[in-house]
Amino acid sequence: MISTLIPHSPLWRQEDREFAQLSRESKAVNEFSSDFVYEKIFQVRFQRKKKSTHIDREMGASSSTEQVSSEQREAETLAASTGALPVLQKSFSRLSNPETRAIPLKSLQMECFSIAFDDAMRESPHVLDYFLQLLDHLGPSIAEVYFMSEKGGIGWVEFLRGYTKCCGRMSASMSLGALMRVFSVMTVKVGIPSKLQFESDDADCKISGSLRPNELLGLLWICWIMTWSSRISKFSNGKLNLDLPDINNLVLSAVVSCAEVGNDLNKWDCDITKLELQLPAGKIHTWALNTVPNLADCFVQFVHVRLQKTATSESEMEASSSSISDVSPTKSCDTHLLTCGSAWAISLSLRSTIGQEILRVCFPSNEEGSEEILLYRSSVHGKGLNRFWSNVEGYHGPMLMLIASSGNSEGTINSRRWIIGALTQQGFENKDMFYGSSGNLYAISPVFHSFSHSGKEKNFVYSHLHPAGRVYEPHPKPVGIAFGGTLGNERIFVDEDFATVTIRHHAVDKTYQHGSLIPEQGFLPVEAHILDVEVWGLGGRTAKEVQLSHQKREQLFTEQRRKVDLKTFASWDDSPEKMMMDMMADPNRVTREDR
Repeated sequence: MISTLIPHSPLWRQEDREFAQLSRESKAVNEFSSDFVYEKIFQVRFQRKKKSTHIDREMGASSSTEQVSSEQREAETLAASTGALPVLQKSFSRLSNPETRAIPLKSLQMECFSIAFDDAMRESPHVLDYFLQLLDHLGPSIAEVYFMSEKGGIGWVEFLRGYTKCCGRMSASMSLGALMRVFSVMTVKVGIPSKLQFESDDADCKISGSLRPNELLGLLWICWIMTWSSRISKFSNGKLNLDLPDINNLVLSAVVSCAEVGNDLNKWDCDITKLELQLPAGKIHTWALNTVPNLADCFVQFVHVRLQKTATSESEMEASSSSISDVSPTKSCDTHLLTCGSAWAISLSLRSTIGQEILRVCFPSNEEGSEEILLYRSSVHGKGLNRFWSNVEGYHGPMLMLIASSGNSEGTINSRRWIIGALTQQGFENKDMFYGSSGNLYAISPVFHSFSHSGKEKNFVYSHLHPAGRVYEPHPKPVGIAFGGTLGNERIFVDEDFATVTIRHHAVDKTYQHGSLIPEQGFLPVEAHILDVEVWGLGGRTAKEVQLSHQKREQLFTEQRRKVDLKTFASWDDSPEKMMMDMMADPNRVTREDR
């Protein structure tokens, strides 16, 4: 039997009180059990309780639920609502000092949120001299703004509150405000006075002030680096090369939307770093929510993945890194119409898994690179609707079609190259009417704009080939590919030879939102020469495998139709050779018709 404990003894500690409580519970449950069984059950329960108490104390919690403060309970509840509380517990356990039970501020600044890289290669022709210095202050700025530090470091409650302020359940507007607050502190640390002003420390406070175009370029590059880092942090611990894409089309989009520039701005050849304009913070906020609503998610994912990385053991990290050898941004897509900067901009406009598929152009893995999801390119596979159809037929998944053009039939406006795009949620079908369930139109270069579904009509896609039988049609339907508008008045129409593209004013279209697809677009239709066309498959590996099986089956049927088995004919008179010879000998000979 277990010895009796004296409650008034000086050796009576917290563990002893728990021991006695479990003893009373065990006796109540096992009053008819033998002493041996009772003692074994009690020992197992006590060991479980003791292990749970040790974990709670390691996290900074008390062994008794009565001693947990309301602040800690509230912070843990908010963190648990995001589903990241177990990860935060492991991260805090690895980063904190066992003696002080707090995380040193320097560990959070330098080890957790700082980005290490060897070189910064820039795809963009416009460079910021202070950008690398700005990047060095990313980790210290995040820790300073959102993780309140006491004398001994950052405690458990402050750690949870900081995570909730960055990654908690909040609106896109509040997340964007958190991102702009961090960027404001970064610019001040570099020595550049920040003109952004925040009314209070609340997440939903009003933001006033302004940003210059070059400062906005730096903010967007920081978001790109956060996206890049979030994808590679799971697979690498070392320094990697850093590629900065050309995102001038995004900056020009903000300039056109937020500033009254008129016709003085040369959108075709504009140096962002030399624009002396002030973009109001409120208008930038509205532009980001409408054009790139996922921009703030770059910051949220960065903080979460970085803390998740600290909670991952080295053995798990090595196992993950063995599957991917190179996850840095690629340069292979620079020769395509869909560059890294354009792919990232499109992904920011989509709140679905399609955005992650588009990012494979920027971050291809060993399993599937950018060339695997490129279904058709006119400069490689040939121009024309038939060549296009032979490469996209059988692909049942989202597709992104890009069209590059230069000039128009009259040669009066738009004499420089521009790129537009259309995103479909399903594969192309040979129909003489519009179809589809959803989609987006894009003005990609030189100015980026996104036009989603307006909700009025559903004329998303039109793709029609010549009828196989070549029958007479009194009112033939147009042959080609179109997006938006109506038959005969399509918003975008590509002819069957892929020679010209016609773009009409948004007034003819009730399917997609209004806006200009090309700079200086007037009310009259613009007919321009096509330079190149690309189609990217965004349905993942499953859609690609289904298409490959479809193509193999069609190829097998084609080969079977080309072969003629003479054994199937009963005699020489029924063979096709006999018929051809008779026609060549006397084509006007009257033959008896069998009835």
